[in-house]
Amino acid sequence: MKPVVRFAKIFWLALWAGIMTLLLFIPMMLASVLSTTGNLAFSISKIWARAMLLASFTRVDIHGKDKIRKGQSYVIISNHQSHYDILALVTTLGMQFRWIIKKELLKIPLFGRALYASRNIFIDRQNPESARESIRKGLERLPDGTSIMFFAEGTRSLDGRLGDFKKGGFAVALENSFPVLPVTVNGSRKVLSKGSLEFRPGRIGVTVGDPIDTVGYDHSTMGSLIEKTRRTIQSNLHIE
Repeated sequence: MKPVVRFAKIFWLALWAGIMTLLLFIPMMLASVLSTTGNLAFSISKIWARAMLLASFTRVDIHGKDKIRKGQSYVIISNHQSHYDILALVTTLGMQFRWIIKKELLKIPLFGRALYASRNIFIDRQNPESARESIRKGLERLPDGTSIMFFAEGTRSLDGRLGDFKKGGFAVALENSFPVLPVTVNGSRKVLSKGSLEFRPGRIGVTVGDPIDTVGYDHSTMGSLIEKTRRTIQSNLHIE
């Protein structure tokens, strides 16, 4: 019986992903023409994310949202446990932000185009110099008040514990004088763990930490900024 249930759940989620992608593709393309900032396309992507959360019977709660200052551009640094982190963050933070995304995702039919329409920033992870240039150009195209999202570890955690933090997001924060916004996601690994296609209904918690001003930091003291951010994210992390 278990294999049947597992297949049914995978099919159910894939079905809704397909339906929502097809329904929102034309609005997303229109948004890419009507809104040069990508803000409208990003807002439409929230509909897709909310639909997928509903389809998987998953609820998301957020704490500390009042710490986010309206109109302020942040470098958002979050832990990463599951693909559902993306759905949780998009639907709860209540702000315009863009992702730093590997360029290979552009090849995914419809989905890749939607990501492009939202003005996300695509990079070649195998070429650090090219990646830095892509981020620089991408930031120039973003409207004022838009934030940039980085997953601190660069990949999903298998056991929920924090791995080593990558420096890329912190370099962007320092070079653009953006404050760092530490965010912790809990519970997403239980809904959809790394390497699995079978979802489990549940609850995801998003906790926003106190923003960290980057004034006074430079590349020589980046390690201290990383450690402060890590402590904040870790303080709100619950390993289950």
